[in-house]
Amino acid sequence: MDEHLNINRHIGGRIRAYRKTRGLTIAQLAERIHKSRATVSKYETGEISLDMPMLFTLASALNITPNQLIDYQVERLAETIKPQSNLTTFHNADQLYFYFYDGRYNRVKDGVIKILPDKEGNQHTATLTISVVTPNGRSSEIYYIGSVTYSDRLIRFSFINQYNTLEECLLYIFNPLELRDSTYGLLCGISSSDMRPCAIKSFVTLSPQTYSEKLKEALLLTKAELKASSKLNMLVVDNLL
Repeated sequence: MDEHLNINRHIGGRIRAYRKTRGLTIAQLAERIHKSRATVSKYETGEISLDMPMLFTLASALNITPNQLIDYQVERLAETIKPQSNLTTFHNADQLYFYFYDGRYNRVKDGVIKILPDKEGNQHTATLTISVVTPNGRSSEIYYIGSVTYSDRLIRFSFINQYNTLEECLLYIFNPLELRDSTYGLLCGISSSDMRPCAIKSFVTLSPQTYSEKLKEALLLTKAELKASSKLNMLVVDNLL
């Protein structure tokens, strides 16, 4: 598929996602930017390319930054941060899949981590998008941006919620020495729903996972983990499968 069309569709998908998150109809967004409903619809499907002034106008109407619409990662640029190897590992992956179980809503939540080519020292820019379902059943996305730092055994992500910059979170995942598709980690931060500190057992993979009871069970804290945490007075997650 043409790269230009891919970019248009990506930006269009972002516009649609943020519009729905804001609870706006296509007509309401069209009124804000002084365009027709049909034009906004074509923006969202990628049929119309956005120029820079309209990109900034849309971002302002959605109360986001333009970067949140244009975080598209061109494949050939992503390859520049990878070692010369055809084997994807946690150290050279440019996209990871993130899962955790939210007991408040009794459901598995998922997200996508993208590692961008931008680099400063040993840190790369990274984004995290988490799909959520609110108590009234509305589906939306929470968008975070931050950085990733690599070490031999751990990979550390630091993210800030773009809707609420006071909300920061850290994600530590184990970097498996052996080759495998998944690894456990711990997500720490302030919950955006009730604004309380939390630490959540997380599952990160190189390829997307299909929801199953097995996946849910892998995300639940076991009795052994709770017992050990009680003795230590801290939440500890290991990397045993």
